[in-house]
Amino acid sequence: MATDRRRLLQALAATGALLALPRVAAATAGAPRWLAARRRAGRYEAAVIDARGHALRVIALPDRGHSFAIDDAGRTAVAFGRQPGFFALAFALGGDAAPTPLPLPPDRHFFGHGAFGRDGHTVYATENDYAAGRGVIGVYRRRADGWQRTGEFDSGGIGPHELLLMPDGRTLCVANGGLLTHPDYGKLALNLDSMQPSLAYVDTVDGRLLERVRLDAALHQLSIRHLALDHNGSVWFGCQHSGPIDEQPPLVGRHRRGHAAELFRADEPTQHALRNYVGSVAVDAGGGILATSSPVGNLVVWWDTRYGRCLGSARIDDGCGVAPDTEGGFLLSDGLGGLRHAGPDLEPLDATLIPDCAWDNHLRRV
Repeated sequence: MATDRRRLLQALAATGALLALPRVAAATAGAPRWLAARRRAGRYEAAVIDARGHALRVIALPDRGHSFAIDDAGRTAVAFGRQPGFFALAFALGGDAAPTPLPLPPDRHFFGHGAFGRDGHTVYATENDYAAGRGVIGVYRRRADGWQRTGEFDSGGIGPHELLLMPDGRTLCVANGGLLTHPDYGKLALNLDSMQPSLAYVDTVDGRLLERVRLDAALHQLSIRHLALDHNGSVWFGCQHSGPIDEQPPLVGRHRRGHAAELFRADEPTQHALRNYVGSVAVDAGGGILATSSPVGNLVVWWDTRYGRCLGSARIDDGCGVAPDTEGGFLLSDGLGGLRHAGPDLEPLDATLIPDCAWDNHLRRV
């Protein structure tokens, strides 16, 4: 049952399962770092890595990890369990101090994503109030004696997945996937006929819903999942279609506050190859190029953020993790242990293969 699993994972997170593993490489001052969840040698871990995949710090996780919240200073991160997730661990990105769990209340689970507030001491996490069938944003604050859950507010929809803090430092944008789930049934969608995915903008000060954007009714099964900001402050989103496989709606969109959402299609062969699934999105260091991944279609697609044009693609078997590297370049990870640098104007380098490793869905630049 979900309750038994939750108690077990929280007990593991609060005891030896969250001990930090030793660092295995030294960080070069000023060198870029990334953060990823992985399964290596049968263990679930969060790893801080350099551009070649060398681990600078490794944190043991009690179950499969998904994504992270990282503070602006690049000092602290929170690892979230994959949906339905029953753990979240806060840890320093340097040093070897043991992680600290975020206390999850009963009848809640994490959706695998979160974001830090500008103060560096507040974390907002997407959660499922599965007893009531509603999405919430849990609010956690770091105190002298550890992390405390200080409140929650409505996510503006069902099934909130990724969220990000907008440039004003106050507003959250939330990808409400629209999928009603319950941990007793895993990730099984219980409301395919009545889905209402949306983007919701929420005020972190008082929890007010500032704006909600829905897609056309004909696209009600297009679940909005992942988010990234471009250099103009526009929100880009990646979707997963829960409808019939022969339907191939656009999977990539952009939203500017106060406007309707725009959707973009690739050329037909590329659109077909995506197989109705985008697993992660990221904008490059210059803010002008978007990368979207489809581990189902074994494809990473590049987009121009000014006009929404498809700039090409790269075949990456089971590739899902995408994170900014240089201007016009990205670091990509896959479920086969590979890491590579690529971009629309870059010839993909041969992958660096980490033995006995499977990178999970998301890769984050620190």
